[in-house]
Amino acid sequence: MSILAKADVLSLSIPERIQLVEDIWDTIAEVPDEVGLSEAQKAEIGRRLDEYHRNPEEGTPWEMVRERIRNSR
Repeated sequence: MSILAKADVLSLSIPERIQLVEDIWDTIAEVPDEVGLSEAQKAEIGRRLDEYHRNPEEGTPWEMVRERIRNSR
């Protein structure tokens, strides 16, 4: 594996840096089981899930949120 120095990254254009980040993220997303959660993150997920089970009608479905975001442009 070759090492990419910070200076090398800074010499890239902004679009090239964004592409680099996307490429790196794609390699991480390919192995989701290797990405661990902290205890705090696990606790927060549990808290949110409990809240959902207590009030399943509270909140907004993803489809509506996505549409609202798309319409705000």
